[in-house]
Amino acid sequence: MIAPTNSIPTIIPPLENGDLLTRDEFERRYTAMPNLKKAELIEGIVYMASPLRFEPHAEPHARLITWLGFYAAFTPNTHIGDTPTVRLDLDNEPQPDVVLLIDAKCGGQTRLSNDGYIEGAPEFVAEISASTATIDLRDKKRVYCRNGVKEYLVWQVINRRIDWFYLQDGEYISLISDAEDVIRSQVFPGLWLSVSALLAGDMPQVIATLQAGFSSTLHQQFVQHLTAFPKS
Repeated sequence: MIAPTNSIPTIIPPLENGDLLTRDEFERRYTAMPNLKKAELIEGIVYMASPLRFEPHAEPHARLITWLGFYAAFTPNTHIGDTPTVRLDLDNEPQPDVVLLIDAKCGGQTRLSNDGYIEGAPEFVAEISASTATIDLRDKKRVYCRNGVKEYLVWQVINRRIDWFYLQDGEYISLISDAEDVIRSQVFPGLWLSVSALLAGDMPQVIATLQAGFSSTLHQQFVQHLTAFPKS
């Protein structure tokens, strides 16, 4: 007769800043912490967000959402996401502040996994950098570039600076604003940004500049291209 054994419940350790983990272990611990709002795996290292203040993060975040959401509303088969989990590779699972995607059926480079997460590199990623500028402009920039994120925008709120990078020949180059201080996306035609207006919180001007982008021939051609794909 075999004596019964005592089953010992599995204890899942909590995530901690600086943990060195595989992606599977990162997800296992993250899933076991349902009250945790944001944690990222960058080059195998865990980064957990501090509570977010209004002016340095929450308000700029909302402005980016407004700008990109307006673009997605008038550009069929593009999708905007607010802090989604993105499975890039086995060492990197960030939660960007904002992503803008082209639908997979229209040639977009991301897919949704069976459990609902983004897999692959979003076409456009934006990060709000208040206390995280070093990570965003060094580690994340390197990771996004290596994995094929086509455009990467970093808003350094404290420094009142916006950097917008475009992937060209495997390297990020900076997109430069024109004489009117407007930057134009190279991936999403018509996605125009009045840098000075965004930094000043002048959202009517931000939207007016975007609407001018909608009137461009390139945006109209892009819309025609995206709507030519059959509906799934």
